[in-house]
Amino acid sequence: MLASGRHAIVMVLGSSMAASLLPSLGSSRETPKLVQTHRISQPNPLQLTPELSFQIGVHAFLLWASVGFLMPVGIIIIRMSHRVECIKRLKVLFYVHLIVQIMAILLATTAAVLSLINFENSFDNTHQRIGLAVYAFIWIQPIIAFFRPHRGIKMRSAWYFVHWLLGTGVCVLGIANVYVGLHAFHERTSRSVRPWVVLFTTEVSLFAFIYLIQGRWDHMTKEGAILVEQVAPTGHLTSPSSSQKELTVAS
Repeated sequence: MLASGRHAIVMVLGSSMAASLLPSLGSSRETPKLVQTHRISQPNPLQLTPELSFQIGVHAFLLWASVGFLMPVGIIIIRMSHRVECIKRLKVLFYVHLIVQIMAILLATTAAVLSLINFENSFDNTHQRIGLAVYAFIWIQPIIAFFRPHRGIKMRSAWYFVHWLLGTGVCVLGIANVYVGLHAFHERTSRSVRPWVVLFTTEVSLFAFIYLIQGRWDHMTKEGAILVEQVAPTGHLTSPSSSQKELTVAS
């Protein structure tokens, strides 16, 4: 009986080991076929239907219009108000900035809703994670703007810094995510996105140039005024008072 029992145990163990090895053997035989199929389908892994292509195009256009165009325009508009002294012009620039930013928020929200409805949102890739952060910051920004303190209060400086930092951060993250989205689209579809990258880079470079020159415009105009005062017309005598004025301005 012991011999027969041991024989039965050996048979059971042998059959279980064989059963466990069969899937691995089968998978090892099928592996070359899977690899070959993957290599064949790798150039075009995502089959774009007309409906899916339209949804991706709408999503990309809404996000470009929001964070790639309207938000930079709104930032440039509000920076123009720093050199304006007329109260009416200040109000006009402020309300234009407000309207542009509200439009940007609405477009970004629409893009977020459409992406949740039409796309898979596992948030396991960089584009979706950055997009989620941008959506969150976009809605935090108007809440901070609504509770802005009045001018002359100590908290105004801190509020302005947070508002500026968050708005600039949203704009930078949004622009970066446009590039990430274009790269992801190219990786999934193998379609060329080079023309869109070139056009978007040209636009971003133009916005960056305007943004930088705004910060130095006052300095440039002051330097030009000093240069005009220092250069006296040739062939004319200058009075002592004008010479003294030139020395004062130059110093």
